[in-house]
Parts: sequence; structure tokens; C-alpha cells
Amino acid sequence: MPALILGLYLGASVVAFIAYGFDKSAAVHNRWRTPERTLHLVALLGGWPGALAAQRLLRHKSAKPSFQMMFWLTVLLNCGALGWLLSAGGVPLWQR
Repeated sequence: MPALILGLYLGASVVAFIAYGFDKSAAVHNRWRTPERTLHLVALLGGWPGALAAQRLLRHKSAKPSFQMMFWLTVLLNCGALGWLLSAGGVPLWQR
């Protein structure tokens, strides 16, 4: 896998983990929460490994069925897009 793509996944995963951490803290302290659609967007853009780690380590958003269903849909969509990007059809886009 190209270093650029790995770097993007790493960066998005860090952002996702931090976003989940802020949202968990906000939930505990009854403050403004990060919208679920924002958490899903970060996951869709490649941050799903960090989001998954945050769900497990912080025990946040891991028990809500509707959130989990949408989260795993974003994982599938992201993996499908990554598969295409690494295929013969997508290679010219990241080799520019």
C-alpha cells in the first residue's frame, strides 16, 4: 500500500480517536456533543480504524445499534473504495 494512503489512514484515525474522546467527555459532563454524522464522516474518510479503537478502548458508541449499523456501513464503503483505489482502475489517481 502506498505510503500516502497509509499516512491518510493514520491521520484520519488519530482525528477519529480524538473526536470520540471529546464526545465521550462531553457525554459524561453534559456538554455539547459531536454530531454522529461527523463521527461517521471521519470513519468514512479513512478514520474507521481509530474510531473502532476508540469504541473499544473508551467504550463509547459501542452499544447503540443504529450507530453501529451505520458505522459498519461506512467501514464497508471505505474498504470498497480503497479496494477500487488500489485496483487497476484507481491506481492512476494516486500515482499522479
